[in-house]
Amino acid sequence: MSATLRLTREGAGIELRRGRFETVVDGKSVGSIERHETVEIPVEPGHHTLRMWAGRYSSQDHTFDVADGDGVNFRCHGAMIWPRYVASIVKPNLAISLKQE
Repeated sequence: MSATLRLTREGAGIELRRGRFETVVDGKSVGSIERHETVEIPVEPGHHTLRMWAGRYSSQDHTFDVADGDGVNFRCHGAMIWPRYVASIVKPNLAISLKQE
């Protein structure tokens, strides 16, 4: 059986952190996403941990549960305001915003 993780990379403004974001589910790379792109990734039903990476920069870990045949949606984007961008130099897991919808 299978479920779907849908990622949309879109923000409201200028994305300061650019480039391709790698998608990691449960510690395993499952693909990547570019700006203004939506991807669908098949996952097993159950509990998962999601993280996005771009070089040394990342999102914080996000956990989610998904049932068989269902889907879960997340929106991601790079830092869009300069204070967060600057803070991500010291704390790299602030560089990418990742939110469940």
